[in-house]
Amino acid sequence: MKVDVLLGLQWGDEGKGKIVDVLTPEYDVIARFQGGPNAGHTLEFDGIKHVLHTIPSGVFRPDTLNVVGNGVVIDPIIFKKEIDALVGLGVDVAGSLAISRKAHLILPTHRLLDAASEAAKGKAKIGSTLKGIGPTYMDKTGRNGLRVGDIESPHFESRYHTLRDKHVGMLGQFDGFEFSVDDAEWLEAVAFLQTLKLIDSEHDMNRALKAGQRILAEGAQGTMLDIDFGTYPFVTSSNTISAGACTGLGIAPNRVGEVFGIFKAYCTRVGSGPFPTELHDEVGEQMRAEGREFGATTGRPRRCGWLDLPQLRYAVDVNGATQLCMMKADVLGCFEEIEVCTHYMHRDEKIDHLPFGINPDEVEPVYTTLPGWPGDLTGIRTLDEVPQTLLDYVAFIEEAVGVPVTVLSVGPDRAQTLQLKS
Repeated sequence: MKVDVLLGLQWGDEGKGKIVDVLTPEYDVIARFQGGPNAGHTLEFDGIKHVLHTIPSGVFRPDTLNVVGNGVVIDPIIFKKEIDALVGLGVDVAGSLAISRKAHLILPTHRLLDAASEAAKGKAKIGSTLKGIGPTYMDKTGRNGLRVGDIESPHFESRYHTLRDKHVGMLGQFDGFEFSVDDAEWLEAVAFLQTLKLIDSEHDMNRALKAGQRILAEGAQGTMLDIDFGTYPFVTSSNTISAGACTGLGIAPNRVGEVFGIFKAYCTRVGSGPFPTELHDEVGEQMRAEGREFGATTGRPRRCGWLDLPQLRYAVDVNGATQLCMMKADVLGCFEEIEVCTHYMHRDEKIDHLPFGINPDEVEPVYTTLPGWPGDLTGIRTLDEVPQTLLDYVAFIEEAVGVPVTVLSVGPDRAQTLQLKS
């Protein structure tokens, strides 16, 4: 058996949670492989909207094991609140959730360090969600971190206090940053974590494969936020691309099967950093309003722009995407014409690939105008109802990136999902 991977091809917020939820009945295991509570995977069904931050998006489907892999960083307080909310909805979380002992823990002082560092950057700030993600990954690579498996040790509290005190010393170096550390709620949440199923996930993943079980690896954020291949330094602190599934779950590269790439029919971005097709006019405002483009985790308004084919082609290549899922086609139903960036002008040359730098002073988008599909698509349930101009738009994208679009989303509910190809 192979592990299929599902991830975002843009700057995050593509709609990964919905597609995981739709695909989950075909899998035995859904496993998150990186990121942390900075993620906001939105699922909508039966008229209810759900936002998951750390727990895999298969949790609402019965008979599915949901694994939080070793590449994920966990804030015990947020994690407990997320579980409590699910239990309140009648979800059997304890019976369907397993956590890797090698996943790292976010401390209260990690969040303080995140806030202090971001404040010190001033206008050059990254746009962090302030969840402590970056400092936690820094401790991980600096070999200082605490992992979920450490909470089973009788020396855990001593190790925690040592790391906390080190962080307090670091916080004292930020002039004018005021803080206090109250860790009672955090330690209570850690005690709750001990009651959950903790596993050596790399062994469990490989045993499941050998037993013929189907696994879907769920990524967070998006390709352009990858620490190596994103718009550095305006990126997250983990590998969001398909290769991250190997290091984030303990599976070998030759065990990866299908790679589902999720993208919007247009582009959005939250926080700072380059965004070549960003719209600063009423068109961008209309796109934001129609798409309800506000961060699921932060509530921040998302920057909006037209689809960027050089960027999408780049993401397809670095991930080895085998299938594409196009989201939010319904949002563009308010436009008579659609613009698509097909090339960049870069150093007086017209190029069709993503160069090293894509700041406004480095690239200028070159657009092609295509006919839109004005009207409300949200009631569509069969392919023969899809406007021909939308099918032409899909075909235009497929031709440009060389990968088939197999799923088309025309609304937020799981029922508003059309399969274009098998």
